[in-house]
Amino acid sequence: LTGKLNAEAKEQLQGVQLWMDDVEKAGGIKLKDGTTVKPEIKFYDDESDSKRIQSLFTKLITEDKADFLISPYSSGLTAAAAVVAEQYGKVLFAIGAASDSTFEQGYKNIYQIYTPSSRYLTGAIDLLKQADPTAKKIAIVYEKEKFSTDVATYAKTYAADQGYELVLFEGYETGTVDFGPFISKIEATQPDAIMGGGHFADGSTFAKQVYEKKVPVKFVSFLVAPAVPEFADIGDSALYVTAPSQWEPLCNYSKENAQTAGLPWYGISVADFVSEYKGKFGYEPGYHASGGYVAGLVLQKAIEDTGSIESAQVKTALEKMDFMSFYGRIKFDSGQAYGKQMSHEMVYLQWQKDATGK
Repeated sequence: LTGKLNAEAKEQLQGVQLWMDDVEKAGGIKLKDGTTVKPEIKFYDDESDSKRIQSLFTKLITEDKADFLISPYSSGLTAAAAVVAEQYGKVLFAIGAASDSTFEQGYKNIYQIYTPSSRYLTGAIDLLKQADPTAKKIAIVYEKEKFSTDVATYAKTYAADQGYELVLFEGYETGTVDFGPFISKIEATQPDAIMGGGHFADGSTFAKQVYEKKVPVKFVSFLVAPAVPEFADIGDSALYVTAPSQWEPLCNYSKENAQTAGLPWYGISVADFVSEYKGKFGYEPGYHASGGYVAGLVLQKAIEDTGSIESAQVKTALEKMDFMSFYGRIKFDSGQAYGKQMSHEMVYLQWQKDATGK
């Protein structure tokens, strides 16, 4: 809730809190013996610092007696939490953690809510091809940390496979505030598109400086930052920037979609989620908030499916789970990449002016 990841983490926590409000209004979660349980939440501020993660998660388990765990925001912090969850045999719902590599370590208690990082920017490359078939050159500039590096590496391979020339592939240090040297390299290589970024603080700063320096580029797609509502605070610098997103308020997942796909529907509608969130927090939710809510929803469904809060039974329900909610489809790998998200798909957004010119 403080540190460089506070904007995303705040949204994530608020999503969890909204889910808990809905459970409270429903009278709790029903068990097979006819009783109900009402979840309670305990959380600490990790200060966006991986060095604090393992001690805090150990405290949650050994002192606070947590039955289930929700990850901190980001792949790097979640990787640290996963070690503790696995050590104590506790189910951990990984929100805000997209890196494929976390789910390739052989863990048996970690369940990924997000679409994996390997599929983050591939759709942006497809979108570029559709929007401008004449585009040939791409520059990828990314934050040098776990998630962003994974995304950039997969995107580099995919872009090459699609016939694009990678004129720049370079990382910047976490905490970078001056992107001038990278923008100079972008201008020198004259790409048609810029892709990359990292998290909110660096991504919004990068986008602002690209705009201010009037970089002559046709297409910009950054990670994370454009999907956070506060991205609007950079004003015209946000215009026409695209981004991959796990979910957006304009998504039209519905009971009818689920029926067409042959899937069960579970939980509230998109419209109700957006309305409830806006009513509680005063603005429309982004995907970080929806991820927080759906992590709770997945736990709730697993408890209801099995009628128990025992970890072993909840895990069995998670292994069988395949459903659609306002967030999209959820299904976990139960094989070699145990717990990895298999079925949730990315959507793509672009910042534009509305009919009033805002």
